[in-house]
Amino acid sequence: MVNYISAMADARKSRIRSPGRPPKSRGDERERLLDVAIALFSRHGIAATPLSAIAKRARVTPAMLHYYFGQRERLLDALVEERIVPLMATLQVGLDAPALAPRARISAFVRDLFALLGANPWLPTLWLREVLSDGGLLRERLLVHVGARIAPRLSGTIAAAQAQGELNPDLDPRLVVVSLIGLTLFPLAARALWTRVLDAAEIGPDELAQHTLALLEHGLGVSR
Repeated sequence: MVNYISAMADARKSRIRSPGRPPKSRGDERERLLDVAIALFSRHGIAATPLSAIAKRARVTPAMLHYYFGQRERLLDALVEERIVPLMATLQVGLDAPALAPRARISAFVRDLFALLGANPWLPTLWLREVLSDGGLLRERLLVHVGARIAPRLSGTIAAAQAQGELNPDLDPRLVVVSLIGLTLFPLAARALWTRVLDAAEIGPDELAQHTLALLEHGLGVSR
């Protein structure tokens, strides 16, 4: 009888979680919460998305969200450091590839960027809302973590291609970077609109990359 009572007490204890970290079976809960936050941020904007809305959409308590991320600033840090920076790091690797000539690196960058944005459709809209728009809540974070790493490399690659006679010497490498942002981020951020207006639902990231490279290399001229 004593053994039975002891066993029952042990069983009850095993079902009671001590305060602190949630069970290991919920180890992916943090990633899911981050996914939900990203979806809502890209759709409504960060300022218009309270943490309570994220918790409600994820069907967790606000206390659970607070456990993983604390205040909104920590959630934004996690979004940048764990989702955006690793994606952009893949572009940096391509720009640093010594085996490719500068012009080939630029073409690879355009293709890689379209592929990356196509695989992560939340990113163009979020970037437009929270980085390019005045008052965007990710601007300063991404200027430090992404802009300072990618933009100088891309500008330097363009200048190197000019020095080797591969690109128009009259171009300002810094403004080419600006042009590339306009030709890549904006079309994908507004894709739902222009595909309807132009009846172009079949056009995806691959077709956009091909079009953008043709436009960059040949402009609107006709080959003769």
